[in-house]
Amino acid sequence: MFDRLFGKRAAGAARGGPLAGVTVPASAGVLTCRVLDPVHEPVRRAEFVVSDTAGRKVIAGETDPYGTAFATVPAGEYRLAVTAEGYTPHHGSAVVTEGGHTGLGDVLLQIAPQPQLPEPGDWEIDPTHSQIGFTARHIGLARIHGRFNSFAGAVRIGDRMEHSALHVVIDASSIDTGVRMRDDHLRSGDFLDVGAHPTLEFFSERFTHRGGNRWAVTGALTLHGVSRTVTLDTRYLGLGSGLEGETRCACRATTELHREDFTLTWRTLLARGIAAVGSSISIDLDVQIVPQRFEPEQVVPERAVRHSAARG
Repeated sequence: MFDRLFGKRAAGAARGGPLAGVTVPASAGVLTCRVLDPVHEPVRRAEFVVSDTAGRKVIAGETDPYGTAFATVPAGEYRLAVTAEGYTPHHGSAVVTEGGHTGLGDVLLQIAPQPQLPEPGDWEIDPTHSQIGFTARHIGLARIHGRFNSFAGAVRIGDRMEHSALHVVIDASSIDTGVRMRDDHLRSGDFLDVGAHPTLEFFSERFTHRGGNRWAVTGALTLHGVSRTVTLDTRYLGLGSGLEGETRCACRATTELHREDFTLTWRTLLARGIAAVGSSISIDLDVQIVPQRFEPEQVVPERAVRHSAARG
């Protein structure tokens, strides 16, 4: 297929076919492959990385809607890595010649084994091995990175993961961006107003499997006295053992908040109408949980306990 598309190149340019006019430097060649799933359907947006023999990344990208990966690289020997959510990574090698087309044909990805889920029961967040961070725009230019240093939470794992419940409580005054004056302002009535709203809380009873190791955790986030529905795009990383032999479970999650949704509408403006703090805030969580060491009602509300027991 690719040979018909590319044909023979002369003077470093593709001639004929839909790629006519695509210039390829005289010292370079083209590397292609098509990424398919086990039933030979294209895998779109699979990530590919082309590296040299020393392991240095030369180029990276994603497959198109037809599963095609395309790269123009200097002549030489390369390693190709292809990854996609829910599939086992593929590794291969190729030699690209000057003015040539190296087609690796179809790369067939296999379904990755699913990581073992945690046992049903009561678990708690380990704050010493977890982080709740955020990123916001500052005056429309650089990004501010921050985190909350004090939080607690618990997870009630149901007999089915979909029947689980999560409750997290964050100390609003523990916000930390590394600049004391800015942090004091964020704690003030202009933003979090920690005197009136000392905590942020997230409660979820909706765990939805999105395939592979991805889950959607949807619940109510209460911030600045306002509750809104929020979905955490979560990647489950599996089980492991700590230094003392304890069982641990880990995940990463992201979401995006709009501060106006929580009446955080402070709008001090600079020249040309640029807000001092952007309206969108990206949230990133790295979380480890361990089996709970105390009674569940200390963190998980009784309604979550009753709900999980009824559904389990």
